[in-house]
Amino acid sequence: MSTAHLTATTASTESSTRGQLNGILFVALFAAAVTRIASIPAIAGLGLSPLIVGIVAGAVYGNALRDGMPASWAAGVNFSARKLLRIAVAFFGLRVSLQEIAQVGLPGLAESVLIVVSTLVIGTWVGMKTMKLDRDTALLTAAGSAICGAAAVLAFESTLQSKPHKSAMAVGSVVLFGTLSMFLYPVLFKAGWLHLDTVGAGLFFGGTIHEVAQVVGAASNVSPEATHVATIVKMTRVMLLVPVLLAIGMWVNRSARRTSASTSATAHDGARHAPRKLAIPWFALGFLAFVVVNSLHVLPDTATNTLNTLDTFALTMAMTALGIETRISQIRQAGPRALTTGLILYVWLTAGGLGITWTVQRLFG
Repeated sequence: MSTAHLTATTASTESSTRGQLNGILFVALFAAAVTRIASIPAIAGLGLSPLIVGIVAGAVYGNALRDGMPASWAAGVNFSARKLLRIAVAFFGLRVSLQEIAQVGLPGLAESVLIVVSTLVIGTWVGMKTMKLDRDTALLTAAGSAICGAAAVLAFESTLQSKPHKSAMAVGSVVLFGTLSMFLYPVLFKAGWLHLDTVGAGLFFGGTIHEVAQVVGAASNVSPEATHVATIVKMTRVMLLVPVLLAIGMWVNRSARRTSASTSATAHDGARHAPRKLAIPWFALGFLAFVVVNSLHVLPDTATNTLNTLDTFALTMAMTALGIETRISQIRQAGPRALTTGLILYVWLTAGGLGITWTVQRLFG
C-alpha cells in the first residue's frame, strides 16, 4: 500500500470518527433541550416524559430540517439509537428492587403477569391477523401497552432490529392512550364506577396504565397508598421485561431459521442462507443484574439517583435519535391500523384489566 493511499485511508477514518462524535454530541444537545422542555409544568402535568417529548421533537426535526444536518453525523445518530439504547435499557434496572416487588406479594405479581401476557398475545394476534400489520409493528405496539410504555418499545426495537418509524407508531399509541388513562381513571374511581377499594385502585392503575409517570400521575389523584401500590405493581411489570425479551428473542430466531430453511430448500442455485444469529437481548440480562445490585443496596442512594438521572438522559438521547431517523411517509402507510390496534389494546386494558383486578383481589384478598 502506497504512503499516499495509507494517508488517505487514515484521513477518511478520522473524518468518519469525527462525524460520528459530532452526531452523538448533536443528539446530546438536542436531548438536553428536550429535557428542559419536558420539565415545563404544562408538559410535565400531562405525564409526558422526556422520552416521549424526545421522539416527537426528533421526528419533527428529522422530517422538516433533516437537510441541515451533515451526512457524516448520521453514524452518531445511529449509535445513539442503537448501542447507547442497549446500555440505557440495562441501567433502567436500577429503578427496580426485589424488596419493593415483594411488598405487594402475589396479588401484584399475578396482576402484572396476567396483564403483560394477555396484552402481548392479544396485541400481536390482533395486529397481525386483523389489522394486517407486520410482525415488528404489532409486537412493538403490544409491548408498549403491556409492559412499560416507551422504554419497552425501545427494548423491543433493539431486540427486533426494526425500523425507527415502527417504534414511533408504537410510542404514539403509548402517548395517546396512556395520557387518556391518566386523566380518565381517577375520574371513574371517584365516581364509583370501578368498584375498587384503594388497594384495588393501585393494582388496576399500576397494572394497566402505560408509562411509569402516567401511573404516578393517575394514582396520586386517589391517595398516597394507591400511589405506593400502583408504582410497585408498575415496577413488577417492568421486571417482566427480561423474561419476555428472552422469549421474544428465541421466537424471532426460530422464525428466522424456518424462513432460512424454506428459502434454502427452494433455491435453485444451491446457495445456502446462513440462519440468523440468536437474538439474545444481552442488555436485558444487564437490566436484571442492575435490579440485583439495587436490591442489595450496594450503591449509595445519591449514586443511584445520579445514575438514574443520567440513564433517563441516555434514553432521551436514544428516543430523540429514533425520532430523527423516522419518516412520516413510512408512518402514513400503517398509521391508522397501528392506532386501531392500540385502541383495541386500550379497551382490553380497561375492561379486561378491571376484570383481572377483581379476580386477583377475590383470590388473594
